[in-house]
Amino acid sequence: MASNPNRRKLLEELVPEGIIVSRKWLKQETGLSNHAIDNLVKSEQLKLLWKGLYTRGIITPNWQSIVYALQHILQTDFIIGGLFALELRGFSHYLPNSKKVTVHLYGNDRLPLWTKEIVKNDLFVKHTRTSLFAKMDKSLSEKYTTSIPWKDNIGVLKMSTPERACLEMLDMVPHAISFEHADQLIQGMTTLSPRALQPLLEMCSNIKVKRLFLWFAKRHNYVWFTKLNLEKIDIGSGKRVIEKGGELDKDYLITVPKNFEN
Repeated sequence: MASNPNRRKLLEELVPEGIIVSRKWLKQETGLSNHAIDNLVKSEQLKLLWKGLYTRGIITPNWQSIVYALQHILQTDFIIGGLFALELRGFSHYLPNSKKVTVHLYGNDRLPLWTKEIVKNDLFVKHTRTSLFAKMDKSLSEKYTTSIPWKDNIGVLKMSTPERACLEMLDMVPHAISFEHADQLIQGMTTLSPRALQPLLEMCSNIKVKRLFLWFAKRHNYVWFTKLNLEKIDIGSGKRVIEKGGELDKDYLITVPKNFEN
C-alpha cells in the first residue's frame, strides 16, 4: 500500500474536488482496500456522500458532478437530452423561475435514488430512450451523442445532438412544454443537419413527435427542412389532438393553437 503522502497525491490526481466516485471505482483505479478507504473517510481526506459514494475537498457536488458520475464512474447509459440539452446549447432564452435546475436524462438504466438526495436543489428526470426511438440501442445512441467539457477540461458531459434533443423536447409538448416555448426554441435552430435529422425521423417511433416536428419545420421553412425526404418518414394516419380546442392542420392532421395556425 502506498504511503500516506503518496496516497494523498494519488487521490488529488484521480479525484478532483467536487467529483463523485464510488468505492468500487476507487478500489479499481487506486488499488485501495476497503479498510484504507474507510481510514481516508475517518481522516476526512474523503467525504462519504451516500453508501459507497465519496467526494474530496471543500467543493460541493452539483448536478454536473452527478451526471459525470453516472456517465464515467458508474458507466450507465444516461445522457443529457431534450429541453436541458437545448438550454445548455444556448437555444433557450427563457429565464427560469428559480435557481433550481431540471436535468433531463435519457437512458434505459435505473436512475439511482441518491441522485435525488445528494443535490437537493436540482431535479433529475429520467426518460426512457426507447420510448421515442424503439430500436435505438446504446451503440446507435452514441452516434447521436455529443459532449461538452466540464471542470477545467478534466472530463466531458455527454448529451444529445441538437437534432435528437429537438425531437426529445417535442415529446414534452404540450403537457410540460407549451407550443410557444417549443416555437421559441425552434426559432433558433437554423443550422440543424438534414443528414442527421433524416435517419432520426425515420427511426422515431412516436407519431406525435414526428408530426409536430414537421409542422414546426414547415412553419419556419428552414433550408434544412427542404432537404428532408418526407416520403420516407412514416407519420401514421388519422387525426391527433395535441391542443384541445385548437385548429386542425390539414397537412399533418394535428390540432395546434388557433393563433399559431394563422
